[in-house]
Amino acid sequence: LILATRAIATPLACGNTVILKGAELSPATQGLIIDALAAAGFPAGVVNYLTCAPADAPALVELLIAHPAVRRINFTGSTPVGRIIARTCGEHLKPAVLELGGKAPLLVLYDADLEQAAAGAIFGAFANAGQICMSTERIIVDATVAEAFVAQLARRAAALPASLLGPVVDMKTVTRCNALIEDALAKGARLLAGGLSDSTQMRATLLDGVTREMRIWHEESFGPVKSIIRVKDEAEALAVANESEYGLSSAIYSRDSARAWNLAQNLQTGICHINGPTVHDEAQMPFGGCKSSGYGRFGGRAGIAEFTELR
Repeated sequence: LILATRAIATPLACGNTVILKGAELSPATQGLIIDALAAAGFPAGVVNYLTCAPADAPALVELLIAHPAVRRINFTGSTPVGRIIARTCGEHLKPAVLELGGKAPLLVLYDADLEQAAAGAIFGAFANAGQICMSTERIIVDATVAEAFVAQLARRAAALPASLLGPVVDMKTVTRCNALIEDALAKGARLLAGGLSDSTQMRATLLDGVTREMRIWHEESFGPVKSIIRVKDEAEALAVANESEYGLSSAIYSRDSARAWNLAQNLQTGICHINGPTVHDEAQMPFGGCKSSGYGRFGGRAGIAEFTELR
């Protein structure tokens, strides 16, 4: 509901008509938005809603992008699908806003408030079972405080009931997350909380000692399976954080806000939070990423510029 509302709110406010193509896994839920707008008095044809079977989605999306009445495209979803949409938009010279996958790093510096950092990491990692593009995927911690921080993090994760996380979207997600866990453990990672699952009600899972040889170092889990990476200093923390094809959200925890701010200037992400979780968004702020996390911005003046023509 949140993402679908965001997708159409700014274009409508800018005076456009819109077509919302519903997600194949939740068309009825997103249809509630259309019902609410109709009940509020929106004229027929201002907000249009299309749904289709998953197998028909590629053809429908290509048809929509190619149509001369469609002037802007905005997509929130996976990076592989985003690449296809970007290519199609390029063929038809249509501007697009793409909000794609993420591998958000959370940096815990040696002078961080460890309790605050642990709380932020747990929320950012496991809200909605980790199924948020901004979800904390990599917890990068300075070795001088790693033992104390990781112990606190493990306690918090182990205490989270699976019912609080909520289910993952389907068994494909479970299979993918299980494969990441098995690969990491086989290559030397340590399981601190959670573990393999045989249902969509997965537990909060933490893997310590994650290295570059492991799939989870590079791949987005999009589930409640998160990495802990220990580094020797701030320079290595920055290098590890930027060692990803993704660049959506990030966070830095430090008692020295100016130091954290300076470090943030060198993070290759569209968003950085100082002493706050990676999962946070405000309507007046520009929201979007770089690298394989997409391009364009929602929110604020930048969002208005995406859905208007400068003349």
